[in-house]
Amino acid sequence: MSEPVLDARGLSCPLPVLKARKRLLAMAPGERLRVLATDPKAPGDFRLWCEETGHRLVEESQEGEAYSLVVERAG
Repeated sequence: MSEPVLDARGLSCPLPVLKARKRLLAMAPGERLRVLATDPKAPGDFRLWCEETGHRLVEESQEGEAYSLVVERAG
């Protein structure tokens, strides 16, 4: 499944989460958004945010200093 990509590299938290929230609001439930981030706090922030909002963090990986996080929009 190919998902849209939000490039939040170089941004400090909470900006990656805030930008992802805005993008997800325009998406249908069940759609996925891939977020690229370099802030080391991003994975933890996304895990917590997903728990609080009902969205689902379906993929989390790291390559070098970049994190790739895939969030599925809640219904």
